[in-house]
Amino acid sequence: MSQTRKHFTAAEKMAILRRHLLEQVPVSDLCDEYGIH
Repeated sequence: MSQTRKHFTAAEKMAILRRHLLEQVPVSDLCDEYGIH
């Protein structure tokens, strides 16, 4: 079955990036949390 793509707003993208850069959350953890690839 095909899955629908997730679409993130610019604000959501910035929030995810901020968590990585400022809070040092690993990218792999963020991907798991947000269902990114």
